[in-house]
Amino acid sequence: MASVVGLLEERELAALERVEELREMADRVLAELAEAETAWHEWLIARQRVGEVLSGPRPGQAGEVGPGAGESSGSEPATNALAEVPLPRAARWGSIVPVWRSALSRDALAPHRQRILATLTEQAFGGRPVMSCQEITAVLGLEPVPASVEGVRSKMKRLAGRGWADEPAPGRFALAAGPAGGS
Repeated sequence: MASVVGLLEERELAALERVEELREMADRVLAELAEAETAWHEWLIARQRVGEVLSGPRPGQAGEVGPGAGESSGSEPATNALAEVPLPRAARWGSIVPVWRSALSRDALAPHRQRILATLTEQAFGGRPVMSCQEITAVLGLEPVPASVEGVRSKMKRLAGRGWADEPAPGRFALAAGPAGGS
């Protein structure tokens, strides 16, 4: 007859395997989502550009200066137009925060979340390992208004919930042991 502990270990192992399968599936879905968002963003830009061309004045029309007027011919106007549009990346503003594990680096996070974790890292080495949202907001150079503080708080809650940060006391956050040590 099998022991109770042995049965529990078997069920725990099965649950752990299921969690890993789901994490791998989530990573694949997130990668597909990033590709789909990139394609959507490109179509959005194309539609906007066509709308601009169809509704705007033509360059060189009677006394009007359009885009590209007075510039040398070449690829410079296209480069300037593309400079306005952010390049698509796997992790973008508004991206889903993946659950932290050793295989992930901070590059998996959106840029604003990377800045927050970098702030926590810098402050931890500076002697302040635990910070409030108001302190994080100030270090990030944001105005200390309720909207900014609340934005930082919601991001910190999400990072803490996914293992990137810790919340040792309500409203106080620190860098989690995993991300601090490995990536």
